Amino acid sequence: MNQLRKLSAYVAAKSFYLRRREGGQGTTEYAVLVGVLVVIAVVAITLFKPKIEELWNAIATGINGL
Repeated sequence: MNQLRKLSAYVAAKSFYLRRREGGQGTTEYAVLVGVLVVIAVVAITLFKPKIEELWNAIATGINGL
């Protein structure tokens, strides 16, 4: 009976520890996701830079014409 209590306490402690570790995993996943989104944004801006500049200049010209 004493062995069963020790085993039960051990399993409860391990499961509590593993549940607490999942919070750090979620933070890491969000950090990786943000990193990937930043890389995608940089690549998109680099690829579409001429179109973005053209659009920006058209907006500036329109505002200056008011």
